[in-house]
Amino acid sequence: MSDVLPDGSYRGWADLLAARLAELEPGFRYANLAVRGKLIGQITADQIAPAAAMKADLVTLVGGLNDVLRPGCDTARVCALLEESVATLAPSCGTLVLMRSPGRRGPVLERYRPRMEQLFDFIEDLAGRYGAVVVDLFASEALGDPRMWADDRLHLTDEGHRRVAEAVWQRLGLPAESDWNAPLPPAAPPSWPARRAADLRFARIHLLPWIGRRLTGRSSGDGRTPKRPELAPM
Repeated sequence: MSDVLPDGSYRGWADLLAARLAELEPGFRYANLAVRGKLIGQITADQIAPAAAMKADLVTLVGGLNDVLRPGCDTARVCALLEESVATLAPSCGTLVLMRSPGRRGPVLERYRPRMEQLFDFIEDLAGRYGAVVVDLFASEALGDPRMWADDRLHLTDEGHRRVAEAVWQRLGLPAESDWNAPLPPAAPPSWPARRAADLRFARIHLLPWIGRRLTGRSSGDGRTPKRPELAPM
């Protein structure tokens, strides 16, 4: 999300990472089963078995964060489903990559920080028990900078996606191309009127529709299918 190509489609860090890996490996194939807005129960039910069946050399699994950002989240259930997913994927692939996802600095992050930290601590535990690799983006000050986040305040900008791809690349032991955690240059804070105007625009365009979906049990991913459901050349 928010890394938009000229044709209006989305790219994102996984596509960026795959494109770089394809340059290293003749016959490289790539699948992307992710669908926006999915909860860990939906990921476990719909994506894990097909991913495991691919017997891929490398699998990335990022899930659970959409759950813990919802009121009344059952964190124990989220962790149990995440472990079920990891237990299925880890034996079926060469390397399983898990992620401590980044968070945008501000009041929303602070409100949900305890749940997020509980989830990410469990992910660390899973990695230790199942031999997975963890990419820690939550600790990154650079990726927490609000300038790295799109207008919806939920998804990274194209620069944020580029940095995540670089972070995963380096965590896999591949030679660094850039410092993904380098801080952004200092900038003067926006004025009070500019901040209020941005808040109102965010509430109108993003927050109210998000609340509407929560109240009606809908998701931004409803009816959407994975963009790359099968392993195929880039």
